[in-house]
Amino acid sequence: MQFRILAGVGLIQWTLVCLAVTIIAKPPNIVVILADDQGWGDLSISGNTNLSTPNIDSLATDGASLENYYVCQLCAPTRAEFLTGRYHPRSGVRGVSRGEERMESSELTIAELLRDTGYTTGIFGKWHNGTQSPYHPLDQGFEEFYGFTSGHWGHYFSPPIESGFELKRGNGYLPNDLTSRAIDFIERSHHKAFFCYLPLNTPHSPMMVPDRWFERFVNEDPRKRHREPEREDLDMTKAALAMCENIDWNVGRVLTCLDDLQLSDNTIVVFFSDNGPNSYRFNGGMKGKKGSIDEGGLRSPCFVRWPNQVKGGSKIESNTSAMDWLPTLCELAGIEDPEAFNRDGVSLAQTLIGESGILRDRKLFAISKKGVSVRWDSYRLDPDGRLFNIKSDRGQYHDIADSNPKITKELNESAEVFRTQMESAWRRFENRPFTVGDRELTRLPARDGIPHGTIQRSSKAPNNSFFTNWTRGTDSISWDVRVLESALYEVMIRYTCRKEDAGVVIRFEDERGASTQREVTEAFDPPLYEKPKERVTKSHYFVKDFKALSLGNVTLESGKTAFRLTAKDFRGSRAIDVHSIEMKRK
Repeated sequence: MQFRILAGVGLIQWTLVCLAVTIIAKPPNIVVILADDQGWGDLSISGNTNLSTPNIDSLATDGASLENYYVCQLCAPTRAEFLTGRYHPRSGVRGVSRGEERMESSELTIAELLRDTGYTTGIFGKWHNGTQSPYHPLDQGFEEFYGFTSGHWGHYFSPPIESGFELKRGNGYLPNDLTSRAIDFIERSHHKAFFCYLPLNTPHSPMMVPDRWFERFVNEDPRKRHREPEREDLDMTKAALAMCENIDWNVGRVLTCLDDLQLSDNTIVVFFSDNGPNSYRFNGGMKGKKGSIDEGGLRSPCFVRWPNQVKGGSKIESNTSAMDWLPTLCELAGIEDPEAFNRDGVSLAQTLIGESGILRDRKLFAISKKGVSVRWDSYRLDPDGRLFNIKSDRGQYHDIADSNPKITKELNESAEVFRTQMESAWRRFENRPFTVGDRELTRLPARDGIPHGTIQRSSKAPNNSFFTNWTRGTDSISWDVRVLESALYEVMIRYTCRKEDAGVVIRFEDERGASTQREVTEAFDPPLYEKPKERVTKSHYFVKDFKALSLGNVTLESGKTAFRLTAKDFRGSRAIDVHSIEMKRK
């Protein structure tokens, strides 16, 4: 691999960096572990005595802790900001479902930068930044993918999973399976520099966790509680604690693998979460949880370990962000970023290796439908215009806006400028159709479709749902799409059908006239997956197996259109349940 001196970095400055960061034959390996819905308070190092997380804690004691590290309030936005170093609206991410989670393919990601300079790249877990190519992780810089592209996954024990572009069955408890795949990748790739991205799926719901981790919490009365304990669901808390201890166990497995392969000294390990906790539980007394743009929804634990380079036990008090990892990792790996001018994140490299101090005069913004909040210096301006000194009032109890009018005015003005810019960016990506034909196979799941008539989703969250209750001939399902390549396509559906409903005819139509249809001759009616390890009573996830059926071939022209499924010749009271349609370019 050739090292390229960073643009804008002078020879003397670069020499100092090289002296501080030991020059070795191979650039550093990079492992990034991202938890899903794990709050700042869900670690024993954060003072939570309800659980024990020694392996994650060791990353802080052996490396650096970013004490004021901020992400977004929801999953997909944080992932996009980490991957691009830019505020998520700039990359097209507007939400977490129905296509709003898609990160534009034109974005130059950290995975692409590392891959293009010789790194082997792999992702094992939850992507959540687009399903159809060119939004898929294998189109965005990753050479290997095992996981899922949606925001929710409805079952955690040997569920259907994607390996590359193929659907396969997972192997055991999903976080363990993902970690095993990541370890296998490290073992196969360690002869050259690698980037291993391990975005785990927990403690996001469903709250499924094996007895091994849950049994010690069954009869526990958590000592550390939410600041408003009457709002806390203790069953949810216990499940989350067990899932966090499982995450810690898996982090330990990765660290042991690095030790066994004698890679630890030349591997940067980063750990953080994508938003605040997904329930009211201990979070250091902060206000807000997942979905909130107060401290409790945005502050995440973040630790980085690189032995002999990052001082063990060091604490960085400056306000930092998930956007900072792209420029930071590029600088630490000696990689030039041709779009450095376009990033919102800043490099923490010299701060991490002890060459520079506090990052001053930096405003960090968060945006939601409720407004904008701003973190600057010791302050947070909330979306209602209230000002808090976070250094002395992390819980945001005391509004000091009236006594600090100059700061309040400046932050309100900055928030308004940011809101205007981000809403303008969002408008560029409104009503984006789903792409078909960029690769040989395109999958359009129920999440991305629109039900018409009596048809309903199997769960309130579109991300992991299928269409059911198809009871009338006037019902239909549609997908708004853009066909990228004119070609002959085979149309497949993944369906279930009761015995008494077999014989119904399912028709596929492109609104420009192409169509094909087939009778469903084979009943396929498996039961829903059981939920023996679901630890809360109100679970809205429903998962079952589906069977593939070819409806035939159609010739599609490039351009924007809509696909529609209709049914006729009902033999029973219902048609079929639909998981997805697949378009295979011939």
